Formats: sequence, C-alpha cells, structure tokens
Amino acid sequence: MTNQALVFSLYEIGAIQFGEFKLKSGKTSTIYINLRKIISYPAILRAIAEAMWEKVSGCQFDLVCGVPYTALPIATCLSLTHNIPMIMRRKEKKDYGTKQLIEGEFKAKQRCLIIEDVITTGGSIIETAADLLEAGLEVRDLVALIDREQGGNENLSKQYRLHTLLTITEVLNTLLASDRLNASERKSIEQFLLEKSA
Repeated sequence: MTNQALVFSLYEIGAIQFGEFKLKSGKTSTIYINLRKIISYPAILRAIAEAMWEKVSGCQFDLVCGVPYTALPIATCLSLTHNIPMIMRRKEKKDYGTKQLIEGEFKAKQRCLIIEDVITTGGSIIETAADLLEAGLEVRDLVALIDREQGGNENLSKQYRLHTLLTITEVLNTLLASDRLNASERKSIEQFLLEKSA
C-alpha cells in the first residue's frame, strides 16, 4: 500500500478526526489521529505493520515492543508475520504475581525495536525505552507511523534513530490535494497548517 493509499484508508475509517482535541502532551489541536480504530480493520493493520517493517529493514534487532496501548496490535502483527519475538511493557507494575514491568522472554543485551503509532513530544517512547534499558535491553531504533512534528523527532533523535513513515504535514497535504474532504474538514486542515507554520 502506498503512503497516499494509507492516508486515504485512515481517513475513510475515521482515524483522522477533526474538531477540538486535547493531546496527551496537554496541547489542544483541531486534528486528532486516532489509530485505535485500526484494530477493527485487519487489512489496514497489516499494511501499516508491513510499511513499518520495510522502513526498518536495514536495522538490527532481536525483539519488538509496542508502546502501550495503541502500538501493541502493530507490534503483534509484525511479530507474527516476520516471526520475531515480541515483549510487552506494562504501563503500571503489578503488585502481585511476578511483579514484572516487562513481559515476555528476553535476555540482557538483546536489541529491541520500539514501535509507536503517533509521535507528538516523544514522551511515551522515552518512558518505554527507559524501562527496557532498566531491564538490561538495548534500544537503538524506533519506528512510528506518524510524526505530529511537535518536537518528538528532535527529542528522540538525540539518543535513538527514529524512522517515521509520515509526517502530519504529509498526511494533511495528501488529503487537501484530494477531493475527499468536506468544506469544514478542509478549513480545519488549512487552519492547522497555518498555525503550524506560524
């Protein structure tokens, strides 16, 4: 699937939303990328996982780990398709059972690829990487579907190699160049791009 086809697919399933949204970073936005929807569309989920795999084909890693929770299905899809072991980072440590923060089989010094859906400031990836490093793993490469271009790339590229498929600007310009948007959506995008470039 081409990047353009992927953008159109995300728009068609309502994963690109327009309105007034508060982001995890605390900022507000007129555009929201809700990739939780892809779990209900196996073909799109597979296409995203495959595009990410191609993006990191030159990288070396022993394991994959999706940032909880939206990237977990993408990581699972990648793991199953390419027979690469997956580990999972809990958002909260259990106070019962094994009390582990990182679930799955791994050995110290193994290299882990972190998978993320959307990057804003990079905070979620930094938290995930810190826990993986504390568990004795190595992290060099990160892959994400969309970079919202709000500082995440700059924050992450100091320590890691970041591979992104799309930027928010590319996503929105692809939609603007099509005839798929209604007048309200077109206005939201134009406003967003105007504020972004200010």
